Amino acid sequence: MPNIKPISDLRNYSDVLRDVTVDSPVFLTKNGRGRYAIIDIQDYEEMKATLTLMNELAKGRKLGEEKGWLSSDDVRAHFKAKQNSV
Repeated sequence: MPNIKPISDLRNYSDVLRDVTVDSPVFLTKNGRGRYAIIDIQDYEEMKATLTLMNELAKGRKLGEEKGWLSSDDVRAHFKAKQNSV
């Protein structure tokens, strides 16, 4: 169940921060509407990494659609050649 608090609860910010845990953000409302989310740093880092990965995958897909896809044999050959050069 989401942990929702009015922004005025930040007067006692240590109580609000105590409620923030991994996989359990605190959502703050302003004038009765959702406005802010306070999340654990671990959740933030995971979200940031996920967004970076999704962005790179989208770039790869676009490149594959524009320039063509490599076969699995081509990929294996590429990495074997790279491994042999090390």
